[in-house]
Amino acid sequence: MLELVDFLAAGGVRGICLLGTTGEFLAYSFTERQRLIYLAVKRSRVPIIAGISHATFAGAVQLAGEAVSTGAEGLLLAPPYYFRYGQREIEEFYMQFSRETGDAVPVLLYNIPQFTSKIEVETVRKLIDTGRFAGIKDSSGDWPYFERLIALKKERPFALLCGDETISSQALAAGADGLLSGCACAIPELLVALANAVAAGDNDLIERLNARLLEFVGWTRRFPFPVGIKRAVELRGQKSGPPLTPLASETKRELDEFSLWFKAWLPEMRRAAAHA
Repeated sequence: MLELVDFLAAGGVRGICLLGTTGEFLAYSFTERQRLIYLAVKRSRVPIIAGISHATFAGAVQLAGEAVSTGAEGLLLAPPYYFRYGQREIEEFYMQFSRETGDAVPVLLYNIPQFTSKIEVETVRKLIDTGRFAGIKDSSGDWPYFERLIALKKERPFALLCGDETISSQALAAGADGLLSGCACAIPELLVALANAVAAGDNDLIERLNARLLEFVGWTRRFPFPVGIKRAVELRGQKSGPPLTPLASETKRELDEFSLWFKAWLPEMRRAAAHA
């Protein structure tokens, strides 16, 4: 983890989210998560946002207290996962969380309906209007949903981060404040170059860089998440643990094909990013 923090900072990122979905946070114990946040904060040259999502309210509150005490500069919190909850319970979950934890550091809502309950836009509005939440990371990949968040942001400013790479360039161009990308664990320079190209309004460069990104995303989405990203991290010379569950023999062969593709693709990507 420490080496990966250095790698990401060298790649030009402006912050690091530790123990998010791509980080497979649910595989770690409370003690391990606390220790990882503490070490990352000590090591990192850029701000650390700590993922504190948990299956229970009590677990999220405990993780938040530990993350704040170890120096995290922000918190990322999804609704409780596995069981599905309605919007009233999601709103109550966040409001009680804010009362328990206070305003020591900014808290980002985390919409990732692939793995837990969706936070509807009206619920986002209610929570943002309380002034207790700094913004939201949306990883749904649902462009109409993201457009509604952009419209909401125009009414009342808040931090809006895009967490799905298939709409990254589109989201930035439409007014998102930044990207919080799992793919950036393996290819930070490409995501940084894309964000800079959007900021500069260089449409030709945006198109070229986004095409590279979508190639990578297309490959990694062939595998159980986040197996493809972890393999790419390893191919960048960083340590990465084995898959959390066994892979089928066919999947292993496809992963080997991906490795060959990535080794050939990487120099081309780095040249494209370097010229951004």
